[in-house]
Amino acid sequence: MSNARTARFSRRGILAAGGALGLGAVLAACGDGDAKSGGSDASAAAEESGPWSFKDDRGTTVKLDKVPANIVAFTGVAAALHDYGVQVKGVFGPTKTKDGKADVQAGDMDISKVTVLGNAWDQFNVEKYATLAPELLISTTFDDAGTLWYVPETSKDKIAKLAPSVAVSVYDRQLTASLERMWELAESLGGDMKAAKVTDAKKRFEEASERLRKAAKANPDIKVMAGSASAELFYVSGTNLSVDLEYYKALGVNFVEPTEKAKEPTGGWFESLSWENVDKHQADVIIMDDRSSAMQPADITEATWEKLPAVKAGQVIGRSAEPILSYDKCVPQLEALAEAIEKAKKVS
Repeated sequence: MSNARTARFSRRGILAAGGALGLGAVLAACGDGDAKSGGSDASAAAEESGPWSFKDDRGTTVKLDKVPANIVAFTGVAAALHDYGVQVKGVFGPTKTKDGKADVQAGDMDISKVTVLGNAWDQFNVEKYATLAPELLISTTFDDAGTLWYVPETSKDKIAKLAPSVAVSVYDRQLTASLERMWELAESLGGDMKAAKVTDAKKRFEEASERLRKAAKANPDIKVMAGSASAELFYVSGTNLSVDLEYYKALGVNFVEPTEKAKEPTGGWFESLSWENVDKHQADVIIMDDRSSAMQPADITEATWEKLPAVKAGQVIGRSAEPILSYDKCVPQLEALAEAIEKAKKVS
């Protein structure tokens, strides 16, 4: 989870802009023609599937007359569903980069074939959402209250009236638990979980996990630090709330833990350091937030960064701080970290 974005998450009510469309105007924008076009390519199988229900990680059970075809999802969730053969109508969250290419969180989706309702924090076009005739909204949740990630505080009630929602938790649990939940959701939505590429990806995930476990066991002194950067600050992530870091730690990876975490309502995810103090923690390998919201290592010019032993040794790799919850997309993360630990020199 983005460290900088976590801080914004806790203050979402302050940041949210006013002036959202009234629900009446939203519904008026969704005429019969739009409703029909929104569901025009729903499969016959979905139409004849009969009742559908799913109990999400909030403990909420959504029940529908049929498998939903008009699905809108947070970009990373949509990318995971795509890997399982489930397509969505619309997305919200980081989808396009400034040059129009697919954001890293969009995975293998063809972003030209989905309606983007919002590309940044606190952006969600409710009127456009209504025209999709949504049957289900899906997002992740990063707290124990089940708050839907990237659904703006100011418009969440209007959004909730247009379609039921499902939340997949990525809070205070290991990656495997969230992967299993996404698998179950995709299967319920008609995903082909027996497809060769799907079963192969799950097998590769298990093999990559074992490789990382062995690498960590063989190199117990190699210390790994999870970081994220902005122009002003460097953030050191703790392992106790992030699904990927919790899993890697369970496999034996020796992580640097923050000594002072941000005091956020959700419990605190990271320690903020000025660039002058970026050398506070010693690490042999640094894994850096690869999302477009974070500054990338190639763009960091701070002298204190360049003097870090791991940086000087070339022992810096990327990390998906918000993993796409499909086995296929998690395999490269495991393999890259395993390789980094296997090859790392002790420099701290």
